[in-house]
Amino acid sequence: MLEVRNLRASVEGREILKGIDLEVKPDEFHVLMGPNGSGKSTLAKVLAGSYEFVVRSGSIKFLGKELKKLTPDKRAKLGIFLAFQHPVEIPGVSVFNVLRKAKQASRFTKETPLKTREKLIGYAESLKLSDDFIRRSLNEGFSGGEKKRSEILQMMALAPKLAILDEIDSGLDVDALKIVALSIKRYLELNRQSSVLLITHYARILKYLKPDFVHIMVDGKIIKSGTINLAKTIEKSGYLNIRKEVDDVQRNKKSDRIAG
Repeated sequence: MLEVRNLRASVEGREILKGIDLEVKPDEFHVLMGPNGSGKSTLAKVLAGSYEFVVRSGSIKFLGKELKKLTPDKRAKLGIFLAFQHPVEIPGVSVFNVLRKAKQASRFTKETPLKTREKLIGYAESLKLSDDFIRRSLNEGFSGGEKKRSEILQMMALAPKLAILDEIDSGLDVDALKIVALSIKRYLELNRQSSVLLITHYARILKYLKPDFVHIMVDGKIIKSGTINLAKTIEKSGYLNIRKEVDDVQRNKKSDRIAG
């Protein structure tokens, strides 16, 4: 589905992504972890087509199509969804109208406005949001938790092929974290050909979720990939120990090549 090869990207002449390789297949759940400033959010924005960054080299293929020259709206139509770390407010435009227009733009649909409304109310209820939530202006006056749950509601409504969730767990209290996590789990169960790339600092949301793959990103590179056990190791020992372990392995390989 998604194939990223040797991706390098920069902003204002400063390289942020330094050779990213990542593959996400249909019906997979990936988690990308890393400390602040490691490039996780940059990767999310580059995949979604943000104009903020310049792709220097490498490739981004989605469903076999090269994405580098495609605009964000064309990528969205292909089935890429980005849940923003800091969602913007859109005064005067309701959650319902945003999603109704997005659904109409992304694919042919025979769904009536009434049917769309019924579905959105159902999604909102599952996320413990009020009955009138979809009538409110998008993100205007929303609490931090409401903004995060609104992003999940949008994912559920649009059912993208690939959902990129950028720090969807940040700032959530215990109850909201569980609601969001279980909603992601339910989404994956109901959409077997869809995949999720969850970006996070911490492993606490994985108390309710079991990813297929966990990747560790440090200084613009994915330095290690593994199972949920890798996330547990990070939670216990931090990122510095993982980086030291990877550096030691690379140093030993280099020494072996020189000796050979």
